[in-house]
Amino acid sequence: METNFFVKSHGLGNEYIVFDLASIDFELTLERIVQLCNIHVGIGSDGILLKVPTGDADFGLRILNPDGSEAEKSGNGLRIFAKYLFDFGFTKQLQFTIDTLGGIVTVHILEQINGKAFMIRVDMGKANFRSDEIPVNFLKAECFNEPVTIAGNVYYFHCVSVGNPHCVVLRDELDEDEIKKVGTWIENHPMFPNRINVQFVKVVSREVVDALIWERGAGFTQASGSSASAIAAVLVKKGLINNEISVRMPGGILKIEVDASWNIFLTGEVKEIATGVLSRELFR
Repeated sequence: METNFFVKSHGLGNEYIVFDLASIDFELTLERIVQLCNIHVGIGSDGILLKVPTGDADFGLRILNPDGSEAEKSGNGLRIFAKYLFDFGFTKQLQFTIDTLGGIVTVHILEQINGKAFMIRVDMGKANFRSDEIPVNFLKAECFNEPVTIAGNVYYFHCVSVGNPHCVVLRDELDEDEIKKVGTWIENHPMFPNRINVQFVKVVSREVVDALIWERGAGFTQASGSSASAIAAVLVKKGLINNEISVRMPGGILKIEVDASWNIFLTGEVKEIATGVLSRELFR
């Protein structure tokens, strides 16, 4: 593979740049991560996926946010990374494991188009509602349906971890301007020592929900796999939906299944946008 080769792909409009650590000749410093993710002075992306060595799974993955912080897990990122591994010959297995900061994940290539991975299923692991493990600075064992006042309005927080932290808020109607206004306040609320991903959700039926996503370290996002997983776990716990649902986001639809042991399975498509090689001039 050529030095500094990259692939850019998206899962429902949630886009990532993928590198192999063994194939780049520069250090991914905070400044360079921010630059690469900037559409004006870099490639433009919702984050960077970095293939790294691991002794614990078939492949290792680091997930870097546009602000330079590191994410534990990403449902869209995992599917994009799985497609990269399959399409570029790192594996021809249809099922394999990926080591993330949020735990080891199993992925399944369900459908191919012209020999390239398209529809991918991810075992996202178990939902965890314990405040101290999400983490949430909260006296109760769970921060679930708890009223919190933000900008003069009361929002009911439902907190859960699916390998990374989430705060799900139910709304009667979804307003993009509202989540863009308060998303950053919730993300950075003192309750959340590691910050948090935010989802505003409207239940349409027992099989369908609509969602808007504010992603930690990235802001308003077209779609998020881990967010869709968190939404499903919270709504199943509240008894509002069935165990298999479609989560509709601005970027598209993800299928989520929550089993009786709180294991979450996510299925969705991935598409390649471009491949290329970074210019030597980029970091001068």
